[in-house]
Amino acid sequence: MKTKLIVGLFGVGLDTYWPQFKGLRERLMGYQGQIEKRIKGYGVEIVNAGLVDNPIKAREAASQFRREEVDLIFLYVSTYALSSTVLPVVQQAHVPVVVLNLQPVPQLDYRKFNALGDRGLMTGIWLEHCQSCSCPEIASVFNRVGIAYHLVTGHLQDDEAWQEIRDWVDGARVAAGMRQNRVGVLGHYYCGMLDVYSDMTQQSAVFGNHFELLEMCELHALRNAVTRPRVQAKIRQFQKAFDVAPECEPAEIERAARTSCALDALVAKHDLGSLAYYYESVEGSQYQDIVTSVIAGNTLLTGQHMPVAGECEIKNVQAMKIMDLLGVGGSFSEFYLTDFKDDVVYLGHDGPAHFAIAEGRVKLVPLPVYHGKPGKGLSIQMTVKHGPVTLLSVVQWGDGTVLSLVAEGEAVPGPVLQIGNTNSRYKFSLGAKAFMNEWSKAGPAHHCAIGVGHVAGKLKKLAAILGIQVQQVC
Repeated sequence: MKTKLIVGLFGVGLDTYWPQFKGLRERLMGYQGQIEKRIKGYGVEIVNAGLVDNPIKAREAASQFRREEVDLIFLYVSTYALSSTVLPVVQQAHVPVVVLNLQPVPQLDYRKFNALGDRGLMTGIWLEHCQSCSCPEIASVFNRVGIAYHLVTGHLQDDEAWQEIRDWVDGARVAAGMRQNRVGVLGHYYCGMLDVYSDMTQQSAVFGNHFELLEMCELHALRNAVTRPRVQAKIRQFQKAFDVAPECEPAEIERAARTSCALDALVAKHDLGSLAYYYESVEGSQYQDIVTSVIAGNTLLTGQHMPVAGECEIKNVQAMKIMDLLGVGGSFSEFYLTDFKDDVVYLGHDGPAHFAIAEGRVKLVPLPVYHGKPGKGLSIQMTVKHGPVTLLSVVQWGDGTVLSLVAEGEAVPGPVLQIGNTNSRYKFSLGAKAFMNEWSKAGPAHHCAIGVGHVAGKLKKLAAILGIQVQQVC
């Protein structure tokens, strides 16, 4: 399995120019070297196919990209190039392509340029800066052939352009991570939550992941095999990760620790990258003993890049995994209430949380009853870190469409509900009322994933790579 994103890079030019304009090709190769170095700094492996300036080199570049199994291609327009040197590379590589229309400088020094007096020399310098010349031709051919592509226009010192490029790299990295993701499904849906029911075939078709259907009896067997020293080590891990409330009974802590050890074993055995679960069983069953003691362990897993979604919310664990692969969290959430005076919306959830994005320490507290679910046990009290946040929901419509629903907002200070759940206050630019209306009308399930920072730009790049729609509410 690949552990690093592999990015293809090639420049395009016209071989007719090289004998006409001394040093032009070398200068263009130098700019391509700058681009390679900068993209490599984003933690990827670069396959640089050099400067493609004729159809023969185009086919060689395509073969190299296929052989190296690149995930994404950056096409650097170094100067004018014939579209016949571009099309074979992209057509045969069969991966997303981003066209880089990057000039060496933001503005040519016109006075210095026109003072050169040598029109041949001047033409060579102009060709060094005429990246834009080929973009319409390349786009026209891609459109006619039906190749999806994306454009970044700017210059080599352009921070905005480089942020776009970084977003494309991050989007491709997430897409690759989703393809490698093995999603565990344990138990069954919460009965009657029609919005939550998911088409796993459709999800696999979009994200490329594998679903592993798991059995409670296996988790039960793994739990019975947990040794006393492992339980004690897990309790110490709880104490390090959480503020364990004094009223938590030792027997409940031990019960949760034993289940957490079993969950770790289940994840390792099936090489899982995420998990959706729900189960009820019957009063007095050992399976019910397990499912009422999973929250602490599932929270640890979620904070350690193995997101867990309750209520068997498969679509939402996909959203949580996306956010986690972006490095921004992805905490399991639903709408709690609206404060119309402060114009904020509360979101939170019982069950697993992403403790790595908490505001302050996460509390492990006892609950006398799990609302809407059987039993009682330990739960998480947590607030998401104050500052910019992004909400993501993977939406499935009745016609089979899958889309990403996105909103950027702010997690703001203020009173939260001390009920042994995660919950936070969020402000949105269009106001609480309009936000609730617009978000709901997009048709998501009632869950979403919350991450820290504003990452809508990256999510849009990911959606483009996956070939799905994206709708941003704010």
